[in-house]
Amino acid sequence: MRILAVSDQVVESLYSTTAVSWLGAIDLILGCGDLPYWYMEFLLTVLDAPLYYVHGNHDPLVEYSAQGGTKTFPNGGIDLDKRTLVQGGLIIGGLEGCVRYRPEARHQYTQGEMRSRACGLLPQLVWNRLTYGRWLDILIAHAPPLGIHNGPDRVHAGFKVYLELMKYFKPRYLLHGHHHAHSDSIRETRYLETTVINVYPYRVIEVEL
Repeated sequence: MRILAVSDQVVESLYSTTAVSWLGAIDLILGCGDLPYWYMEFLLTVLDAPLYYVHGNHDPLVEYSAQGGTKTFPNGGIDLDKRTLVQGGLIIGGLEGCVRYRPEARHQYTQGEMRSRACGLLPQLVWNRLTYGRWLDILIAHAPPLGIHNGPDRVHAGFKVYLELMKYFKPRYLLHGHHHAHSDSIRETRYLETTVINVYPYRVIEVEL
């Protein structure tokens, strides 16, 4: 399965009707947050692939279009926050947001709050294990795990509970954005049995089924 994962920045070469000609066939689009809804809708339409996403800390409550319409999510996409779903033989789950740095801000959580949110996945993970023989294949998030691909300030720190999710539930991949990594930054790290990838601004990943 060829997966296009995107986050944080509109890429001009992807925002083009010719994208499929150089990108090749894409089976699944995964949005890791902080992207305009119109951009994700465009990718869904042009690449003709299912879209699953989580919100980032800069996602708007309402997005206004030039034609006067409004939207609160990308039409046609499926929000994976606190959910797991099976797509094309892969079990995919998601957790939105980043570490809280502003009181009452949307899509921001303390370490304790994210731990509680992650616990909400447990019944689904157990069901996956009993039904499919494994817990999870891909976890998409906006923020990284604590200590992996973190930025230089507390705003771009990661969540500790993601380390525990990888330890106990062993997803093959954890995909995230949030940290706008430079070209010389480490973007892929192996942690136990999971490959952690900072997909900013996009990454094509080929996953064996």
